[in-house]
Amino acid sequence: MTAYGRVPRWTVCLTLIATMMVALWGCAAVPRRFTWMAEPGVTLTMLSTNPQPYVGKVVLLGGTIMEEEEHDTVLMLRLKNRPLDQDNKPHRPADSGGPEAGSYWVMMSKQQVPPKFRNWARATVVGRVTGTQRYQTEPVLTLLYMRGWGASGDHAGIWENVDPNYVPSVPGSIDMH
Repeated sequence: MTAYGRVPRWTVCLTLIATMMVALWGCAAVPRRFTWMAEPGVTLTMLSTNPQPYVGKVVLLGGTIMEEEEHDTVLMLRLKNRPLDQDNKPHRPADSGGPEAGSYWVMMSKQQVPPKFRNWARATVVGRVTGTQRYQTEPVLTLLYMRGWGASGDHAGIWENVDPNYVPSVPGSIDMH
């Protein structure tokens, strides 16, 4: 076989490998930098019952947007919790009346609101715990990143808080000594 006959086959293999890598990286619900920053295993129940150990820490939660409040420069969204699966995609809790079926709030600058967020059926949220609670049991997070999915697959979107003064913190579960 001539070198000319091998070049197209090599090109096809390289193209296939590159396409697979892009597809695998593009399917992640949350960028890796946020999953590395987040405290592993934190649940809404943990944040609702004892938020103080998590103040200032980054957490991942899932949810569906139930309510919104606009203030001068801030938008606050109330989300009904939807626990995340191993791929950080939200799903309904096993017990719809249990503690994981509660709600939480996310606040962000109104300047960064994506136009289609009201059409999102569910969302994955990366936020920093503020330590405050609304209605005595609903923790408030400041938004770092949010990925939304529409009910029919359209209206998907990404919402990222880009703050040049933000300095990432190391999760408390990682021993730095």
